[in-house]
Parts: sequence; C-alpha cells; structure tokens
Amino acid sequence: MLCLAVFLPIVAGLVMLAVKPKSRAVRACLVEGVTLLTSLIVLSCLIHRSETPSVAFMLMQDMPIAFQIDGLGGIFAGLVAFLWPLAVLYGLEYMEHEGGENHFFALYTVTYGVTLGIATAANIMTMYVFYEFLTLATLPLVMHGTSPERVKAGHTYMVYSFFGAAVAFIGVMIIVAFGEGSAFVMGGVLSEAFARQHPLLLRLGYLCAFVGFGVKAAVFPAHAWLPAVSVAPTPVTALLHAVAVVKSGAFAIMRVTYFSFGAQLLRGTWAQHIAMLLASLTIVYGSTMAVREHHFKRRLAYSTISNLSYVVLAACLMTAEGLTAAMAHMVFHALMKITLFFCAGAVLIKTGRTQIESLRGLGPVMPVTFGAYTVAALSLMGTPLLPGFVSKWLIGSAAVSGGYAMGYVGVAAILVSAVLTAIYLMSVAFFAFFRPLEDAAGIEPGRRCDPTWRMKLTFGVLTAAIVLCGVFSNDIVAMLSAIAAGVA
Repeated sequence: MLCLAVFLPIVAGLVMLAVKPKSRAVRACLVEGVTLLTSLIVLSCLIHRSETPSVAFMLMQDMPIAFQIDGLGGIFAGLVAFLWPLAVLYGLEYMEHEGGENHFFALYTVTYGVTLGIATAANIMTMYVFYEFLTLATLPLVMHGTSPERVKAGHTYMVYSFFGAAVAFIGVMIIVAFGEGSAFVMGGVLSEAFARQHPLLLRLGYLCAFVGFGVKAAVFPAHAWLPAVSVAPTPVTALLHAVAVVKSGAFAIMRVTYFSFGAQLLRGTWAQHIAMLLASLTIVYGSTMAVREHHFKRRLAYSTISNLSYVVLAACLMTAEGLTAAMAHMVFHALMKITLFFCAGAVLIKTGRTQIESLRGLGPVMPVTFGAYTVAALSLMGTPLLPGFVSKWLIGSAAVSGGYAMGYVGVAAILVSAVLTAIYLMSVAFFAFFRPLEDAAGIEPGRRCDPTWRMKLTFGVLTAAIVLCGVFSNDIVAMLSAIAAGVA
C-alpha cells in the first residue's frame, strides 16, 4: 500500500504529461481525484502501520528502495496528505490566471508522490534518492511560464539544491559505510565504538549532512534561493515554503540526527554547537530581512527562512523534548505559512498588488482573505491559545532545559524574532484593515473581491485547522512526545 501511495501520483502525473486531458474540467477531476485517493491510501497506511518495510525495488545489492511509516514519518506523511488536496483545490482557481495548466498540474501531482517518498522512506538511501527527485520535479514548477525572472530563480534554486545534495551525500555515505545497516532506527545506527575511534569523521559527517540537507531548509548562508523562488506561481511557493521542499530539508535533518548518526553521540560536541549557532543566526537574519522587505510574498519567504530554523534549532538540541518541539513547529508552521501564502496569492490574482503599502484598505474589500491571514499571522507571531505559541514555548523550554550555552543563545534569537515577527506580519493586517483604500484601481467601490468558493473553502479549512490545533494542543503534544520517546 505504501508503494502505491508513493508511485500512484508519480505515474498519474507522468501520464498527464504524455496524454493531455480533453478539457479543464476533466483535468481538474483527474488531479483532485488522484490526490484525494492518494491521501486516503496514506490515511489507511497510518491507521494500519506495518512493522515490515515495503520494498519497491533494489537500487543495488543490499540497498533497497523501501518505505515504512514510523512515528516521525507518519507525522510528515499525514501533514502532506492533509495539505496537498487543499493546495490542488486552491491551484485549480489560481492557475486559470497563469496558463500552462496541464504541464503544471502534471508535475504538481508528481511532486506529491516524491514528497511522500521522502516522508515514508525506510532507510537513508531511499530518502536521499527521493530528495534528489524532489529538486528535479519542482524545478520546472519554479520556472513555470519561463519568464526571465523565473528562469533565473530556477537556476538559483538548482545550483543551491545540487550543491546541498552533493554535500549531504558525504554524510549519507558515512552512514552506509560505517552504520549497522542504513535503516532508520531511533538512536542511530552508528556505534559508540565508532564514535570513540573516529570522532572527527563522525562530527564532520554530521555537519556535512546538516549543511547539505539544510540547504532545502534555507539555513544561513545557503538561504538565498528561497526568496528568489517567490516569483513562481503561488501554489508552488506555498508548497515550497510550507510543505514539500523546506519541510523535507528540516525532516531530513531530524532523520539523520536522531535516526542515523544518533543524538547521544553528538550531544555536547562542537558539531552540535555549530549547527545550533547556524540555526540561531538564521532565525534572527530571516526575521530582520522580513521587516525590511516590502514585497508581500518575499516578506513571507524571509519569514519562512526564520521559522524553518526554529524547527532546525529544536532538532539540534538532541533531546526528546527538542524533537517534540521540532515536530510541533513543523506541523503548526506548515498550516500557518501555507495559509499566509495562499492569502498573498489571492490578493495578487484579484487585485494585482504585490507591495505591502498597496494593501491599504483591502481588509473590508477582501474580508475572507484577510480574515484568514490575520488568524494565521496571530498564530505565527506566538499569540497564546493558538498553536504558534505552543510550539515556540516548547522550543524555548527545551532549549533552556538542555543546559547548553548555545541553548540560551537560541532562546535569545527566538525572543528577538518574536518581536520582529509581530512587526512584519501585523503591519500587513494593520494596512489592510485600518488604513483607507487609497487606490481603487481594479476594485469596484462597495463590492467585495474575495476569490471564489474554491479558495475560500481552502481558507476556511486551514483557518479551522489552525484554531483546532490550538484548542487540542495538549493532545497533539502528548502524541508527539510519545513519538520522540520512541514509544509511538
């Protein structure tokens, strides 16, 4: 069943590239149908988890491409399966304004399967193979329409991604060569004897994996590709910034830290301190650049750079509390950030406005869009009772309880970022709701210009999910804690 979940959308997308659907309606039904069916298969696999990996084929002798759902993989797979059908529904309306829909949705569907391949990979080589395929699948999406700025952004994305994959491969090879198997095992597959005999190799290997996979997580200084790709269509940037690419980078860091190298072998070493320092710098840098940025989508892109490093920082604490906090922020940030990007995309296609200052007075004109934006923004800035507050509190608590000096540096970075986040997110809501509509070009006076039901339904479901995650945060955190403790 897991193989079917991974390869069904890949095959369906490739078929769409070869055989163009007869009409837009047929294509919409096909894409949404395949996506929903895949999500249902993932749900079934989550409910009926198998202890035996599902082997698709042998890449080499003793090197299977295999899939299995454990606690961490189940969280990522479930998140992807929940958000992808909503992203497709949103994209069906958005892409009517872009064109090239068949090519776009074919690759969009392929990307779904590839992302599930990363989430459900049973061993490090399977994850790495699908991690590489993710770049190949998303590169044409970034360059969709082949405008000069999108081609340039695609080139930047390609260079950074291939560089990151090459560096990460060093860490992967150390795991394959010296590990007791390449399967993901809580606690890692490297022995204490190896750590004593080759401490430099262990730490350099981990840093290579961290930096390489950290490229897709936009860890400073390998972050520049993320603001660049904000020129892509919003359904692409939303998934790049909220689910598929950046979360795959953060997920891969969690995998290699806790399930390959082993947190107990790295805790307290200079490798851990360097990783935490890079994450802390990225948190402050991303927030600072977001405050300075006046382009709506690019501001959200810098926000992603900052918030992804919250996840990375928590993962690099190398404790059960840190892993719990990392998973919590991975899930909550995905819900909040995809909502924010979807709102920015709705504003773009309905009004053509991209600059923060041009959003004055649009709140009453687009109440559903900016209502959803405000809820997501309040949560992301850490307002109590909403999930953003919960995950940030967990990260701060885990950093302090670890007793490391770098943990306190991380807490300081989070506090600075929290203030800056409130500034760069709520200034948008302030302009939209509390400033007069100065330029009504393209907007009929007295008439609302929210998008149609497809986008509004997406906003409603995501906003409800954000609120419910806040209401049931105790239950969610308890589940994540069990996963981090290795009992779920």
